[in-house]
Amino acid sequence: MTTTSTDRQWPASFTHRLTAPLPGPRQLLRALREGAFRASTAEADQIPVSRDGALPELPTNTASITWVGHATFVLRLGGACVLTDPVWSARIPGVPRRLTPPGLAWSALPRVDAVVISHNHYDHLDAATMRRLPRDTPVLVPAGLGTWFRRRRFTAVTELDWWESAEVAGLRFEFVPAHHWSRRTLFDTCRSLWGGWVVSAPGGPRMFHAGDSGYGHFFSEIGSRHPDLDLAMLPVGAYQPRWFMQAVHMDPEEAVRAAADLGAARMATMHWGTFLLSGEPLLEPVDRARKAWREAGRDPADLWDLAVGETRLLPTA
Repeated sequence: MTTTSTDRQWPASFTHRLTAPLPGPRQLLRALREGAFRASTAEADQIPVSRDGALPELPTNTASITWVGHATFVLRLGGACVLTDPVWSARIPGVPRRLTPPGLAWSALPRVDAVVISHNHYDHLDAATMRRLPRDTPVLVPAGLGTWFRRRRFTAVTELDWWESAEVAGLRFEFVPAHHWSRRTLFDTCRSLWGGWVVSAPGGPRMFHAGDSGYGHFFSEIGSRHPDLDLAMLPVGAYQPRWFMQAVHMDPEEAVRAAADLGAARMATMHWGTFLLSGEPLLEPVDRARKAWREAGRDPADLWDLAVGETRLLPTA
């Protein structure tokens, strides 16, 4: 289904899409009392950063991904450049300053042909970064989030519900479910949807960006609808304390399991090493992901545990 939903009427709330109850005030107070979000930053200088200042040349018949940090990637495929959940800011509300610099200078970006947003949390939707984009940049967003962009004078906004798709810049974008939620203020909990994106070009490859998600049945459903995923970009961080985070954030072992459910040929780690959001040690997410990948019998070359700023190439058909 293809849509450019500027006049669609969305429900006032998407709470009926939640797959688990959200932690309430009592659970939040408990987490704060326990110091659950106070991970040490002592290992910050050990987070790998490989920032060369420019994107490498893209050989013929290849696509590429570049990890800018957190959930932000630069995807180059089908002759187009796509940004996922772009955050170039040094600070976002509610958390300490960025631990590692963006993996690519803003000035080094090629023309951006499309932006995909998974949901409206500040670490995935950054107003300061969005202001740096031309207002005619095509933006694909979850249902209910289009108003935020149109108020900021973006003119090419596509809102999608789960399992809906659109074609932009010669690419196909499908919005798919996630086990998560949305909120940007005290008064808009679940007023917009959340999810991930399957991005594909004619002749390939086909990439999946999970946005933010707990582990659950949606991954096998996505895999059954897209049995030829070349790459899954999956979050491996922000999972401690487990009793608080489990419903909405995977741990590294669950991310590896999700990659298997998806049937993805490769997995790229994300959502770690950029912002201090939870209680686990800074390097633990990727260390545990590597261990789980080995124990699953997967080829180590197919786990793309990228350094910030690193680019990997994918062949196209």
